[in-house]
Amino acid sequence: MSEEKKKDGLNIELTEDVAEGTYSNLAIINHSPSEFVVDFIQMMPGIPKAKVKSRVILTPQHAKRLMKALADNVNKFENQHGEIKDVDPTGGIPMNFGGPTPLA
Repeated sequence: MSEEKKKDGLNIELTEDVAEGTYSNLAIINHSPSEFVVDFIQMMPGIPKAKVKSRVILTPQHAKRLMKALADNVNKFENQHGEIKDVDPTGGIPMNFGGPTPLA
């Protein structure tokens, strides 16, 4: 069964499989003059290989809108729950999640 949401007069259908969501703990963003490509990736601790779980392609205008909406929601979250601590302020990709270094 799908759920329908109305946003600004637009009828949006949300199917059950999409509503479940896809877990991602890493995003890689690339762009060209005409589009932004966001790959959502799921990394597992101790495993050096990761898989892209979802790819979203946006126009530059929609990418900017997403950036603003995400910043607004992060601000609202932090006002309600406190500052979100960045585990790696250098912005590096966490290859081992703080666990043991993989040997394979």
